[in-house]
Amino acid sequence: MRNFVVLDAPSNLGLRPPAPGTVPGCHKLAGALREQRIVQRLRALEGGVVVPPRYDRGDWREGDGVFNAVALASYTRKLADRIEHHVRAGDFPVVLGGDCSINLGAALALRRMGRYGLAVVDASPDFRHPGNSERVGAAGGEEVALATGRGQEDLTNLEGLRPYLRDEDVRYFGIRDYFEEDRAELADLKIPVVTVGDLREWGAQALGTVTRQAFEIPQLDGFWVHLDADVLDPSVMPAVDSPDPDGLTPDELVALLRPLLASGHCVGLNITIYDPDLDPEGTAGALLTDIVVSALDTTHDAA
Repeated sequence: MRNFVVLDAPSNLGLRPPAPGTVPGCHKLAGALREQRIVQRLRALEGGVVVPPRYDRGDWREGDGVFNAVALASYTRKLADRIEHHVRAGDFPVVLGGDCSINLGAALALRRMGRYGLAVVDASPDFRHPGNSERVGAAGGEEVALATGRGQEDLTNLEGLRPYLRDEDVRYFGIRDYFEEDRAELADLKIPVVTVGDLREWGAQALGTVTRQAFEIPQLDGFWVHLDADVLDPSVMPAVDSPDPDGLTPDELVALLRPLLASGHCVGLNITIYDPDLDPEGTAGALLTDIVVSALDTTHDAA
């Protein structure tokens, strides 16, 4: 039995303000899931909080690169230190975000230790970079591109370890079928993408099992799972910054995650983007907690 360790990474540094003069509310994700007793329900150890720098874009303008870059670089190293400590100790970190830029902390930590894969469970690829967009700026929509070495040096080459992830070690799940341009670029790079339609055609549990087996190879030291709440359909998860239609159902998401998270080669999990400010009754937060607890329930047969 692995020890789950719940670690808060309440950073919103990678998202654009939802309205002028405001900050993204996803930094409250960890607190909301803790209110749903996620630590107790997982019988997890307490990992504490990695406190992020203040959200302040200063005089940033479009075309200036990634905003909050200095703060993001500092936070990535700080979060990586904590994740690396737990993975080396044999713990299983459950990292409560935060926006998707926290995934850079996991990627850097794992790169320090060797070669790891990444399963990205997300509605969109988060693969925006200067080679495919003029609107680079929000690291929360760019973190996989940054982790694979695409983008500005101060974020892609921390500690001289670029890339933190190799293209061939990344797998996507839950991308919306209508994101055709994004999917075309990933196909050219030979990065496997499973859309919502693909998942329903082939079966969520079967795909999770096959992917787990693909990661369980001698060339890899393990893999990480990154979960963005917007992979769920907005009918059940409206409390995200980009609620794209035609997403996964809760049952489909649990079926996909269980075999991945049950693998002895899986070393940790991020949970991101849920925004309690958009969920006044707390129902979406309760659902997200139920999904994570169920997906990590090792009493189920995930084979």
